[in-house]
Amino acid sequence: MSEVSYADEAKIAKLPKEGVHCFPANAKQISTRRIVTVILAIVFIGLALFSFLKKSPLYALGGISAVVAIISILVFIQTFLIANYRVAIDYNTKQLILRYRFSKILIPFESFDARDGEPDKAEELLDNSNLGGTEKTYYLVLDNVFDEACFQTSTKDLASRDDFFKLKEEAFAIADAYGARNDENAIKPDSMKATADESIKSEIKDDDIASIVEEAGAEIKEEKEEIKKAAAEKAEKAAEAVKDAAEEVAEKVEEAVEEKTEE
Repeated sequence: MSEVSYADEAKIAKLPKEGVHCFPANAKQISTRRIVTVILAIVFIGLALFSFLKKSPLYALGGISAVVAIISILVFIQTFLIANYRVAIDYNTKQLILRYRFSKILIPFESFDARDGEPDKAEELLDNSNLGGTEKTYYLVLDNVFDEACFQTSTKDLASRDDFFKLKEEAFAIADAYGARNDENAIKPDSMKATADESIKSEIKDDDIASIVEEAGAEIKEEKEEIKKAAAEKAEKAAEAVKDAAEEVAEKVEEAVEEKTEE
C-alpha cells in the first residue's frame, strides 16, 4: 500500500460513523441448498455404508460417497452462516466483511473498491434462458485492490433486490471516498488494463502509420520484382529448352533427308 493517501475527507465525512449494515443471502437460495444437501447427504451416506459393509467392500465407491456426503453436510451448515449475512459493512472497524465458504474475508476501506460486475458464461446462458427469470440480474464486484482475488455478488445472491442496490450504493460511496483504486500499487482489473492498452495504441502518430505503410509498400514492391525476375528466368530457360529441342528435331530431319538422298 502506498504511503500517499487518496482519500477524500469531505466524502468520508458523509459516510456513517458507526453501525454494521448486514446483507443476508437469498432465502429461497438458502432453502433450496438445504433441501438438496440433505437429500444428497442421506443418499451418499447410505451408499457409503452399503459399499463398506458388503462382503466384498467397494472401497473406491465408498470413499467417493463419503466425500460427497461430507461436502453436502458442510454446505448445509454454511447455509446457516450466510443466512445472517453474506456481506456486511462494518462502519465501526471501517471494513467490509464477506462470507466465503467457512471463512470471513475482511477488506479495509483503505483497500476497498467496488464496480459493476459481469456474468460468467454459465450465468449469461442462464440469464438469457427462461430459467433465468424475467427480471434482469445485476452484478457487483467487491475487491481488495491489493489482492489478486476479488468477489462478486448479484441480485440473485442477496435477500432482495433492494438489499443489492443498497449494498451497491454504500459500496460505491466507500470506494469513491477512500480512492483505493487510485493507488499506484493497486492491481488493476482486466477492463482497466484493456483501456490502458487502447490508450497506448491511440498514441501512435500519423507519421508512424505512414512510415509503416511505406515500409510495407517497399517490401511488396521488392517481392513483386523478385517474382518478375524469377518468371523471366523461367521463361528464358523455357525458350532455351524449346530452341534446343527445335535444333535437335532439325538435325534429325536433315539426317533423314540425307539418308533418303543417298538411297
